[in-house]
Amino acid sequence: MSEILSKLQAAADPETAASKAAYHKTTRPVLGVRNPQINEAVAIWRKDRPIADWLGEARALWASEIFEARIAAAKLLIKARLKDEDAAVWEVVLGWMSDLDGWAIADHVADAGGRRIMADLTRLDQVEAWTRSDHLWTRRAALVFTLPLAKLTHPDAAQQAGRARVLGWAEGYVPDREWFIQKAIAWWLRTLSRHDPGAVRAFLATHGPGMKGFARRDAARLLPNA
Repeated sequence: MSEILSKLQAAADPETAASKAAYHKTTRPVLGVRNPQINEAVAIWRKDRPIADWLGEARALWASEIFEARIAAAKLLIKARLKDEDAAVWEVVLGWMSDLDGWAIADHVADAGGRRIMADLTRLDQVEAWTRSDHLWTRRAALVFTLPLAKLTHPDAAQQAGRARVLGWAEGYVPDREWFIQKAIAWWLRTLSRHDPGAVRAFLATHGPGMKGFARRDAARLLPNA
């Protein structure tokens, strides 16, 4: 039994759980534990524990299939710099991809996985395969996991190349009418607009007409003089 899960279960709130399940439209078990409580439980548990121990705890949390436990599993593996455990953490994240079934858990997993991509940009080769997946949340993950590339103020040559590569994926997604895919395109472009507004303007000039209206407007929302 996961030690973190025991703490989350002790903090369960059935009333909050019902509203949370309705909001996230999830059928998996929901405890009704709030994000700050999850953060605290994860932080206390992992303090002074070796990273190798994090992996087993994360797997146990994920295996429970409980909504907050899966979020806690992802939070547990968020760390920018890893040495010996880098590949192992990446493999754990990859193993979760087919289980993603909603934006909340998927976005927390992206926080962990995105750091592993930034630590080794050759992983973009694996991520590119996600763009051809029939699984919505894997397809969306190709953009959400790579958001750190859009946040860089002074990208180096490899990061610039990675950024251009992801914009190419976003271009390929434009004809996809799925709301979450269009939202992910807009999210990536809006994030990039803070650091490279010219690239976003060029993308929208060429591909904006093919995007859904809400996504086009969202992508341009932070552009100067938009």
